[in-house]
Amino acid sequence: MPLTLLGVGVRRNIIAVKGDDAVKKHLHNLGFVEGAEIEVIADNSGDLIVGLYGSRVALNKDLAKRIIV
Repeated sequence: MPLTLLGVGVRRNIIAVKGDDAVKKHLHNLGFVEGAEIEVIADNSGDLIVGLYGSRVALNKDLAKRIIV
C-alpha cells in the first residue's frame, strides 16, 4: 500500500519506490530505500512528515504515494 494510506504513528518497512528514474534517485538520496523502517509522524491532507533513520522528512502527497510499504 502507498505510504499515504498509513495512519499517524504507524511504522512499516519500505517495500518499493515507484516512479521514473529522477524520482527514484531523489527519494533514494533522501534515504527512502527498500527495507528502511519509516514512521508517519504527521499527516496534513496527504502531505506527510515521516521519521526515517532518526530524522524527520517532509513529503508532499505526490512523492509519498510513490513509496510502497
